[in-house]
Formats: sequence, C-alpha cells, structure tokens
Amino acid sequence: MTQKLSALLFAKIDDERRVRILDGAMGCFLAYGYQRTTMDDIARAAEISRPALYLQFRNKADIYRALASAFMEHALENAVSAFQAAGDLETRLRSGLSCVMDLVGAVEASPHGADILDMKSSLAADIVASGRAKMRATIEGAIAASGATACSARVCAEMLLDAMDGMKQRMPPSAEQAKLKDDYIAVLMAALARPS
Repeated sequence: MTQKLSALLFAKIDDERRVRILDGAMGCFLAYGYQRTTMDDIARAAEISRPALYLQFRNKADIYRALASAFMEHALENAVSAFQAAGDLETRLRSGLSCVMDLVGAVEASPHGADILDMKSSLAADIVASGRAKMRATIEGAIAASGATACSARVCAEMLLDAMDGMKQRMPPSAEQAKLKDDYIAVLMAALARPS
C-alpha cells in the first residue's frame, strides 16, 4: 500500500499512535499475510513496544477489524460521493462501484491479498455486512431517484451487488473485473429501461 492510501484511510483517526499501529499492521499483513503476522511484527512496524501495542488493541483480530472498518468507511464515503455527483445513473453506478473495487483491488494485488480478504468472513463479517447494507441502500437510492420503475430499486441493487460478490469469489484479473462490472451495469440499465 502506498503512503497516500494510508493517509486517506486513517485521516479521521486523531490518535497518532493508533494510526502508526494500523499503518504498520497493514504493511505487515500485506507483506506476510494475516496468519504469519505477529503482534511483535506489528509493534516493530509501528515503532512501539509490545506492551504499548496491547494498550491500544487486545490482539491481532482487533487490529484487523479496525483496518476493515477503516477500509469500509473510506470506500463507502467515496462511493456515496460518486453516487451524489452529477451525471446519469449508469455513470454514477460505474464510479460508485469502482470506489469499492479499486480499494479491494489494491489489497488483492499484494502477495497475500487472498489471505487477507479471506479473513473478512471470520473476523469482520459484521463490518462487511453493515458496509454492504449501506452500499445497497446507496445504490437503491440512486436507482429510485433516477425514476426507473421497471423493477424494484431494492431488487436491482441487491442483484448488482450479488453479481459483484460472485465475480469477486472467482477473483479474475482486475481488467476482467472492470469489464464485468461494466457488463453487469449494462444489463441492469437494460432491465431498468424496459417498459413496466
């Protein structure tokens, strides 16, 4: 991950020590994977003592959850901005979904990206579910605001997210993911354009 991304992810955290820990942990997880990273590794990367690390986080799972929350918050914030921007629904859908895909793609591109993302189901399922619900509501709102009445905005939003989730399970190369995202949106737009 780049320093620029770290600065964006942790911009809302006021505690400098916590930011150093999260930044160090992110670097360790990307370099070694979640399973092989130790609390000692994270303390060294954050340039703090192990006891000081434990004053901030109980364990590695807590750190992972804090990172998952930061990633989700950042992705959702950017997606909401994209959906509120000017433009037609198709353009806003492409931009909004790209906000999430680009961030996940940055993790996937790391040597241990699959390992890190695999842990989300066991360690951060509630965070992911909450983020997905917010994303669905955002997409649903954009579809409803467009005036499309051919099918339920909620059903369309769920179908689009289900398609994206299914694609992510297969983990095709990023260029193929971008094309598939555009194809899914094109199918949705065709469904919304049909007479009700």
